Amino acid sequence: MSRIIAVAPVLPDHAYSQAEITAELASMLVPDSPKRALLERLHAGTRIGTRHTALPLEAYRDLGSFGESNDHWIRVGTQLSERAVRRALLTAGLQPTDVDHLFFTSVTGVAAPSIDARLVPLLGLRPDVKRIPSFGLGCVAGASGLARVHDYLKGHPDDIAVLLSVELCSLTVQRDDASVANFVASGLFGDGAAAVVVAGENRARELGIAGPEIVDTRSCFYADTADVIGWDVRDTGFQIVLSAGVAEAIDANFGPDVATLLRAHDLDVPDIGAWIAHPGGPRVLEAFADSLGLTEQDLAPSWRSLEQVGNLSSSSVLHILADVAEQPAGTRGLLFALGPGVTAELVLLRWAA
Repeated sequence: MSRIIAVAPVLPDHAYSQAEITAELASMLVPDSPKRALLERLHAGTRIGTRHTALPLEAYRDLGSFGESNDHWIRVGTQLSERAVRRALLTAGLQPTDVDHLFFTSVTGVAAPSIDARLVPLLGLRPDVKRIPSFGLGCVAGASGLARVHDYLKGHPDDIAVLLSVELCSLTVQRDDASVANFVASGLFGDGAAAVVVAGENRARELGIAGPEIVDTRSCFYADTADVIGWDVRDTGFQIVLSAGVAEAIDANFGPDVATLLRAHDLDVPDIGAWIAHPGGPRVLEAFADSLGLTEQDLAPSWRSLEQVGNLSSSSVLHILADVAEQPAGTRGLLFALGPGVTAELVLLRWAA
């Protein structure tokens, strides 16, 4: 089993209350419109207190083309990525030259060379580091990234891998879109990044660093849900596709999928001591809880993350993982998220002695 030996969540320096963000967005999205009351109501219902943004809030008024937004994504995303990886490696007691594999994910911008390639000279990574940049997994990518890193390390047990997620959702807000989907998304998503250092089984034993082991993973693709969540790519950038079908997909599928993974290890829901759920929003967290028979307290770390920073897309579960990183030996954990497809990814964890 591979082992998570460091998690480093990072946030942009600009932080604002939900009320401040709502007021600014309302002036851009629905100036002098009767829809303003709807936007304010949807934002207020998110249970979010604070969000961080890549740019100062007032800078979004003059943000121009998709290209300009994407340039900010590259610049700020590279800065946050460098900070996250440096912090994670420092926590793990490793050097950049120790990294054998770098899995990078984002769904809020595009670049070639990708941000992970830009990090090679910035961090001093080895020129033979293996890189996999990923786009399109969306919110599920934090969980999927851990699973794919684990897949790699099963075949390379002496290696060190880093999962890096950076999501600058504020740069994707569409100012000419007065749809309910855009109102909901503009009230939910925040900006952030995270890096996770994972050691293959042999390397983890050699390092002797405590941390949760990745026991198993499960990928789930839900048919006929392609129009539930994702992007429509327009001249102005990424236009959100978001419907109530996300919660419906959870209600219809999620409980049995979790049961299948746990049953393979002679486990059941009460055996899980740490729930690391993607905080997609209040309705999503409620659907997760209902499908598994959990209470709001069971998902307290996810509710807390939603309140403190909003939905960070793929970075969210990694921020929550950092929050629950200290657990008694023997604790079982389940980390999970949903994304476009609709796709779910489950990662079963165990805190070793």
